[in-house]
Amino acid sequence: MEKRYPIPAARHRVEEEILRSRFITTVGHAPTVEDARSFIAEVSAEFADASHNCWAYVVGPPGSTAQVGMSDDGEPHGTAGRPMLTVLLHSGVGDIVAVVTRYFGGTLLGKGGLVKAYSGGVSYALESLPLVEKVPKCELWVLIDYSNVSLFQRMLPDYEIEVLAEEYAVDVTFHLQMPVFHIERFQNDLAELTNGQALIEMEESRE
Repeated sequence: MEKRYPIPAARHRVEEEILRSRFITTVGHAPTVEDARSFIAEVSAEFADASHNCWAYVVGPPGSTAQVGMSDDGEPHGTAGRPMLTVLLHSGVGDIVAVVTRYFGGTLLGKGGLVKAYSGGVSYALESLPLVEKVPKCELWVLIDYSNVSLFQRMLPDYEIEVLAEEYAVDVTFHLQMPVFHIERFQNDLAELTNGQALIEMEESRE
C-alpha cells in the first residue's frame, strides 16, 4: 500500500568553498526519472561553464533503490555520484534529485577529499531543505441513497476526504478525492453504513 513520505517542497541551493574550489549544491523534487533528468539538464545548463556538474537522484519512497541514478561527470570514478546517492538514500526524503556543481580552484582534493566534498554538499543542502508530505491520492464516485447522506457526510473527515462535487438526482452522487491508504477502511465502513447498497467507482491513483 502506498504511504505518505517527505519530499522536497521547492528547489533549494547552498554553496560552500573548499580549498578554493566552489561547490554549489542544488536539490529539487523528482517524482519521475524524466523530472530528475530534466532538473539535472537545467542546472547543468545554468552552470555550463563549471568544471563538473555531478548528480544523483532517488525516485520513489525514501531509501528505495528501484529508480536511482548518479554521475561523476568527469571526476574520478566513485568520488561524486555514488557518495551523493548514498546520502540521498539515507536522508529519509523521497523523490529527490541533487546536482553538485564544482568550479575548480586549482588545488587537488584527492579522492577522499572529493568524496567528502560531494557527499558533504548534499548533506549541507539537506539540513535546510524545505519539505512537504507526499500523500498519494485517488478520485472516486460514490452513489448512495438520500437516507444515508447525513451520516455519510459526517464520516468523511475521518478519511481526509475532499468533496469535489455533489449531484442530487434519484440518488446522491459524490465525487471525492482521498488518500489511497484510507481506501480499504473507507469501503468497509461505507458498506456497513449502507448495508452494502452504496456503489463506488474509482479512478487510478495519482499524486
